[in-house]
Amino acid sequence: MKRIGVLTSGGDAPGMNAAIRAVVRKAIYHNLEVYGIYYGYQGLINGEIEKLELGSVGDIIHRGGTMLYTARCEEFKTPEGQQKGIEQLKKFGIEALVVIGGDGSFRGAEKLAEQGFPTIGVPGTIDNDIPGTDFTIGFDTALNTVINAVDKIRDTATSHERTYVVEVMGRDAGDLALWAGLADGAETILVPEVDENMEEIIKRLKRGHARGKKHSIIVVAEGVGSGVDIGRQIQEETDLETRVTVLGHVQRGGSPTGRDRVLASRLGAKAVELLLAGEAGQVVGIENNQIVYHSIEEALAKKPPFQQDMYQLSKELSI
Repeated sequence: MKRIGVLTSGGDAPGMNAAIRAVVRKAIYHNLEVYGIYYGYQGLINGEIEKLELGSVGDIIHRGGTMLYTARCEEFKTPEGQQKGIEQLKKFGIEALVVIGGDGSFRGAEKLAEQGFPTIGVPGTIDNDIPGTDFTIGFDTALNTVINAVDKIRDTATSHERTYVVEVMGRDAGDLALWAGLADGAETILVPEVDENMEEIIKRLKRGHARGKKHSIIVVAEGVGSGVDIGRQIQEETDLETRVTVLGHVQRGGSPTGRDRVLASRLGAKAVELLLAGEAGQVVGIENNQIVYHSIEEALAKKPPFQQDMYQLSKELSI
């Protein structure tokens, strides 16, 4: 193997640049040429590909987003689109590919692997929803962004004696809401994995108010429902002054934390090592602080286990 490619796909996540840097420099260290594919699978189909040198990835380890940009591509979901992508890879002499992204990105990588093209997936998503890894690149940074925001919201909630509903990202996975809610001492955490009874939440808020509690924080993962609707229901049924903050895409941006930079560097380097060892169709990850890898098929076949013990702890500590 003499030439590999790297792309980022799907939603951006802090630390993707650190992963790109690791892939490029680890590959060059082992005398491989590296080609960057811009705009994800769409750029692959369009042939937006160029060679990357050591200097191409200088001064990016601390930057959020992705220097290779990203895009969603419906065409690559089709056999015709996949064939166009493979033709471009052959045109540039690229013999293997590192894909940095989430489950949607890995589905594209799986299709390439099924057609005999070596691929390795590197999990980059703030949702932390990829099986086979304790953490995904970007989760820690997004978590700290949410924590910082809720800390500030709690200040004004205390000053005005209000209930605040904070909506965070997480369509299908509640890790971001769970971890942030526990870290911020939220009174209630709503996640897609648990069917919470709104009547019980209303009762809990009323009990707290009756014993003199002046404010409350409720963290809601977007997959549960609209924070605005939940806030409206709370105010109507409790008569407590309620405000809603939807954090939105601010959670995806920002300089990656030290933990995310190190994780991205380790995972990106491992992806190159696997390709050099003849492995393909794998997703790298971290378990108990050890770098591991699993088949893409396994990573897509199931959801990561929900941390029910943490969820229960959050309820016990918010009485």
